[in-house]
Parts: sequence; structure tokens; C-alpha cells
Amino acid sequence: MSSPLALAAGVPGSVSAAVADLAGRSVVLVQVDPSTRRGALDADAGATLALAADAALDAHLPLVGVVTSSGADVHAGVAALHGWGTAARSFARCSGVVPILIAVTGPTISGPALLLGMADVVVMTEAASAYVVGPPAVASFTGEQVDPHSLGGASVHATQTGVAAAVRADQEQALELLTSVLAHLPDHCDAEPPTWATWDPVDRPTPEAGAVLPPTASGSYDVLDVARALADEGEVLELWGGWAPNLVTAFATVGGRPVGIVANQPLALAGSIDISASQKGARFVGLCDAFNVPLVTLVDTSGFFPGKDREWRGMIRHGAQLVGAYARATVPRVCVVLRKAYGGAYIVMDSKTMGNDVCLAWPSAELAVMGARQAAGILHRREGGEVRAAKEAEYATTLLNPWMAAERGYVDAVIDPADTRRAVATSLEMLRSKRELLPRRAHDNLPL
Repeated sequence: MSSPLALAAGVPGSVSAAVADLAGRSVVLVQVDPSTRRGALDADAGATLALAADAALDAHLPLVGVVTSSGADVHAGVAALHGWGTAARSFARCSGVVPILIAVTGPTISGPALLLGMADVVVMTEAASAYVVGPPAVASFTGEQVDPHSLGGASVHATQTGVAAAVRADQEQALELLTSVLAHLPDHCDAEPPTWATWDPVDRPTPEAGAVLPPTASGSYDVLDVARALADEGEVLELWGGWAPNLVTAFATVGGRPVGIVANQPLALAGSIDISASQKGARFVGLCDAFNVPLVTLVDTSGFFPGKDREWRGMIRHGAQLVGAYARATVPRVCVVLRKAYGGAYIVMDSKTMGNDVCLAWPSAELAVMGARQAAGILHRREGGEVRAAKEAEYATTLLNPWMAAERGYVDAVIDPADTRRAVATSLEMLRSKRELLPRRAHDNLPL
């Protein structure tokens, strides 16, 4: 960063703001200084946070924060709470208009912690922690003794809550990662993402993509290997890798154009979708859609993960988040069905029904309500084992193939895995001028 233009430089307090250079990109950089009352926010500090967000919105520049804060300044009383509320409102106004990227470098408590939930991407350092209600209050209310890191440490937010997209060793590395994220995003919602220079030809064959599939339908593989085969130079920037690992969300480029990749991960829960995966996918699809990043979806899922616990925790409501995110996305959307695509999970993973633009399938794809064994077990449950086995084989041969879906227009083309990069790149180029006219309304009311 060089030659920052300070904003509200004369205002005292823990917060400073400036228009700064971040690896060649102009951003509004706001920093909460932990050396000033442990980063406590008084009314002036809250006003400076709001000013930074308003400046980012007005100038259409990304908002980047470096945060460590002990919460509202108790010495300032209710004015500190009003200051934070002003900042929260300004952050909300920025959402979906300019990228909001935050590095958390130390303890971040109460109101400032809630700001993390309003950001597009949060990276935490190993020393960071974040929580709304601290250990003393937890002990007082519940009797449970916890320390800051077991309550809201970086590893907790990277694996359990999904607040942290990644964890890095220190502030420098955290900002480096945010710089890499920003390289895939435009300055604001009315701009296109930056184009990358690449030497990788878009028609490069990808036989290695199909080679990762195991010989048996129940075998697992790393879907990131497929993503790397499609991406320029094999470079993929995975985010939220520790949270809901059964779904991959990552940035990459294809033909020098940034894309967001959403993929079922067979290595975890057989690529099925649970509550966390639905939330993770919905959040990432929304991020890409807000900032004009095309979506490439790689499908290999046996369905929604079953269980009473998940149903009681709201699988219906949370599962609808991913449904809604894809259904309202207007960016170019290309889907590739690699192997299993069963039931409602197939529909959710950017099928034609959800408004997908181009749906491709490998010959190994299985698009159906369920697998052959499950179908035979239901349809022929009163038959003997030999009859069920024969019906299972018949079901697999006649229905579990992509050509049936292609005949009905649910799949646009069945392609050789070696042609996947070329087909995806061609589809994205065709969709480059895609525009959709949204209905006039304040916003939808789908589940958050």
C-alpha cells in the first residue's frame, strides 16, 4: 500500500480510514487500532467506520477492513452503541454494491463481531478470535467455562461457523489472501471482473479430469482435481475449505475470465448436501452473482444428507437458501454433471429448472430420482433377490444415463471429459453478453 489519502484524519479514536492502494487496486481501507483502548469503539470511532463505508459506496471502491476491537467503549455509554449502529447501517448499504473484505487480527467482540457477518469475505489470523457474547457472560448464564479461542477462535470460525473463509498466520498474509480474492472481483456491482493474462489455451484437452473418476460408483475422488483441470494454469483459490467440506467453493479463471466454482466434494459425506453446505453454497453463489462473476457448477451428489438432527435444525429452511441463491442468480451459469445427480439435490445444483444457461454432462453422469439399488428396492421390494438384481441392472441401463435427460432438453450436450475445458470456455464466451431484467421490487423474501 502506498500514498494513502486519509479520511477524517483529525478525528481521535481507535479507527482510521483512507483511500489506499492494495496491490494496484484503489480501496477504502479502514483499520481499528488495538493499541487505543483495545480497539474499543466510541461514537467518533463508529462515525469513522460509517464514513469509510459511505466513501466506498460513493466512490464505488472496495471496502477493506483490518479489525481488532473489544467492542463498544463503556466509557462512552449509549453514544458508542449509536456509533456502531451507524456503522452497521452503512455496511449494509454497501452490501452487494462494493466488495467488503475484512482481516481479523485479534479479539473482536460484540458489535464489531457482527460486522464480520456482514462482510463478503473474512480472513482471520491465528491469533484472532470473535464472538458476540464473551466467556464471562457464557459462564454466568450457562455455567460453562470457556476461553476466547475455544469460544470463537480462528479455527472455530474456519471449521464450525463459516465466518472465516480462511486462516492465515498474520496480518500480512491475511491481506495477501484478500488481495487474491479482490483480483477476481470488480470494484463494484456495475463493473465486470478484471481480466487475467493467461498462456493456457481454452481448447486444452482435459483427459485428466475424467481420469479421476473411480471405477465404482461408490468410490470417492477429489473434485478439486477436476476444477484444477478446467482452470487456467490449474490455479484454484478455494475459500471456506474447512467449513462444510462436502461442498467446494472457489475462484478460478477460464480463458483469463474469473469464475466462481461450486462443486460437490465426494471425499466428504459422499458429496451430499447438508445444512452447512447449503448455507455455504448460497452465500458464495450470492457473492458471485452480486459482482458479475460467472458460475461453473460441478455436480456429483447422491442427494440431501438424511437425519433427524438435520431435519430438526431446519433442513427445509436452510436447504431453500441454496435453491433461492441459484434461482435468482443472473450471471452466466454453466453446469457440468460429472457422475451422480439424484433427487432434489440434482435440481438444486443449478439444473435447467433453476435457470441454468448451459448444462453439460459426462457419459458417466447419472441423472435420476435415486440410484438403481434404491429404486429397485422400492419398486420391486416384494420380489426375490434375483429379480431385484435384474431390475436394478435394467434401471441403471435405461434410466441412469445422461442421454435420457438430453432427449428431454434437461442436458444441452453430453461431452467427453477431455473436452470439458473447451466446452465450458465456449459456453462462457457465448454467455458473455448475457443480461437479465430483474422484476421491480425492493427485494425477495427467501430465507436468509
